[in-house]
Amino acid sequence: MLKVLTCLTTEHDLRLVLVAGLICLAACFTAFRLYSRMRGATGVVRAAWLLLTGLVSGSGVWATHFIAMVAYSPGLKTGYNPAGTLISLIIAVLFMAGGFAVASAERSRTNDCAGGLILGVGVAAMHYTGMSAFVTQGFVQWEQATVAVSVLAGVAGAAAALALAGRARSLIKQAAGGAVLTIGVCALHFIGMGAITIVPDPAIQVPAELLSGGVLTLAVTSITAMIVLGGLGAVAIESQTSRSALDRIRRLANAAYEGIVVVQNGRINDANAAFCDLAGAELETLVGAPLFAGMLTFDDEGPAHEGVRREGALQPVDGGRRIPIEVFSRLMDDGARQETSGLTVLAVRDLRERRLAEEKIRYLAEHDGLTGLPNRNSLQMRLAAALDRVEASGESLALICIDLDHFKEVNDLHGHLAGDALLVETARRLQDALTAPSFAARLGGDEFIVVQVADGDQPTAAAELAGQLIDALSAPASHEGQDLIMGASLGVSLFPDDGRTAEALLANADMALYRAKEGGRGAYRFFKREMDETIRERRTLARELRQAILDEELLVYYQPLATASDGQVCGFEALVRWNHPVRGMVPPLEFIPVAEENGLIGQLGEWVLRRACADAASWERPLRIAVNLSPLQLNQPNLPALVHEVLVASGLSPKRLELEITESALFKDYQRALDNLRRLKALGVRIAMDDFGTGFSSLSTLQSFPFDKIKIDKSFVENIHRHDRATVIVRAVLGLGRSLEIPCVAEGVETQEQIDFLRGEDCAELQGYAIGRPAPVDTLSAWTLASQAAIQEPPRATKRRQGRDAA
Repeated sequence: MLKVLTCLTTEHDLRLVLVAGLICLAACFTAFRLYSRMRGATGVVRAAWLLLTGLVSGSGVWATHFIAMVAYSPGLKTGYNPAGTLISLIIAVLFMAGGFAVASAERSRTNDCAGGLILGVGVAAMHYTGMSAFVTQGFVQWEQATVAVSVLAGVAGAAAALALAGRARSLIKQAAGGAVLTIGVCALHFIGMGAITIVPDPAIQVPAELLSGGVLTLAVTSITAMIVLGGLGAVAIESQTSRSALDRIRRLANAAYEGIVVVQNGRINDANAAFCDLAGAELETLVGAPLFAGMLTFDDEGPAHEGVRREGALQPVDGGRRIPIEVFSRLMDDGARQETSGLTVLAVRDLRERRLAEEKIRYLAEHDGLTGLPNRNSLQMRLAAALDRVEASGESLALICIDLDHFKEVNDLHGHLAGDALLVETARRLQDALTAPSFAARLGGDEFIVVQVADGDQPTAAAELAGQLIDALSAPASHEGQDLIMGASLGVSLFPDDGRTAEALLANADMALYRAKEGGRGAYRFFKREMDETIRERRTLARELRQAILDEELLVYYQPLATASDGQVCGFEALVRWNHPVRGMVPPLEFIPVAEENGLIGQLGEWVLRRACADAASWERPLRIAVNLSPLQLNQPNLPALVHEVLVASGLSPKRLELEITESALFKDYQRALDNLRRLKALGVRIAMDDFGTGFSSLSTLQSFPFDKIKIDKSFVENIHRHDRATVIVRAVLGLGRSLEIPCVAEGVETQEQIDFLRGEDCAELQGYAIGRPAPVDTLSAWTLASQAAIQEPPRATKRRQGRDAA
């Protein structure tokens, strides 16, 4: 060792030794930077990095050797054989590339030792091959033991450098590996220099064509500098490219709505901002943490498959509620970098919103969207479950079908928002009146169902509940500062007396409801077997009537009106008739109530209005035509527009149309009805009060609206001279009409005695069988043709006519 130190201090130019050491350190540091890139690459890319690593490390070690040789001054003339010098460079590059290749194949101590052995042997081979190119005026003698020590020092230094650097992922480890490798190379070189002894021999000549020390220094330094700088440049460019690509990928990942996490060996390698938000932690906290050890769990226990979506739950780091998620995994292997091997990218989608939406969809599938009550589908399932329960437990069950009274009128008069408010209030009141396991449901429209499960005598319990429900639904509901009239009719069926299945109980409760509505509404009825056929008949009639309107099986008959003074026909009243293909002529008293109950009266009334106006427009004589309006039609906002459209379409003069209304129809919505009447009057249409005396008979109505005519109901006219009170009432109404200057029409006139009395009391017009029976339009030519118009005396009735007109 003393000889080595003596050789270093006395026979070397320490300045050049320092330069050689710095070049070696720069080359080794650069080699380990390239080595870190090579470890993570595969294929051609790996080969390229390996070649560059070998060139940089081999040339650096070679340069270290020859600059240190130039620093060596034995006191004799020296030179360097070009062939040997070049061979030593090739040896250095090949062995250094081989050593790094073996060490990077797999991270283990064995590979580090094997790689260090190859690196050390390569440095030794380069050193001693280079020494063979050294020529001086003397003989070179070697100490074999020192040579062996130098080789061991090089191998140990190389192995230690590889073990210390590891994967060389950080600058610190790259610098440490480079420094230890530099020490090993320098130790091998200078221990090897201490193993030689030069015996001078003047007879030996140094050829002139050999490389001189200055030339060799310049060449070695230049070549090595270019190679080292090239390696550093490659690393810098690759690092900047990777950093830029990583920044772009990170920005793109952070812009993603889904969480993205990169996992390697079960631990988090990287993650985007969305995943950090889901996990409730910063990226620095998550990196390196185990992902599958409690943080992320899957619903299924099977192994993960690439490209397969799996559902699970994510436990936030802060300990919050577990988040339902969907995970889509993909291996991150570009085939060019070994470090990507085993990396898996997981796309993590937050399922909370979707689960809420699915829950809402399930809720809406089973509940009514407006009231929140179970809907028809849910009712079937819950009713079936309730039936199973009472079958097993011995409890009793009642099914109550509920229909709101006059709901359609509220909807038409106050608008759909008011109707919706009424339905919501109904649902609330039903729920307040029930206790589990009883429940309420909404079938649709204004139809509700209550299923009562109770102990003991069910008819008594059902009657008590039905009475409570009627009371609860009879109180007005408030909407936007106005009270909405409520009320309900109920039909009750009992299990098992009225049915053992849900379908039977529903059908029978519906029939009982029909009977409750038919009996005046605001009441409840239990199902009775005798109801079945009657209700089925009325429902069949309603269905056939709806089809009859579409198929125009209906007819309009016309009953004449005559002036009382001379008996001349002055107009007709349009009366609807139904000629059923099987039943024959169906009386109006049978199908008009059915039309009202089933919402067909509006459609029926519009058809009669259009038909009557079209027929009247075809008459030669400009006789008036009177058409009855139902209460529903009177309160429809579009009534004036409809009448105007019909008049324009038919070409009938407005002054020839007379619309008849009952006084009771006004009180459904008094203000709207008066508004519609005023708008109709503005069109030029005449308005008549029909059936005066049978409704409210409020004189304020006559004061509020100037009717063009008052029609005295036939129930008073037919009792003239038979009942004194009827005679007085007719006389009083005629006197009222004269005082108000409103013409009066007497309905149901059938005898000459009645005609004479009405003429004597100055009645304006007469209508009844004594004037003419209702007849089809094609039989009216005697009255409607201008050529046959004549003043006629009304026919004398010799006896009282039977079968009065129902219309």
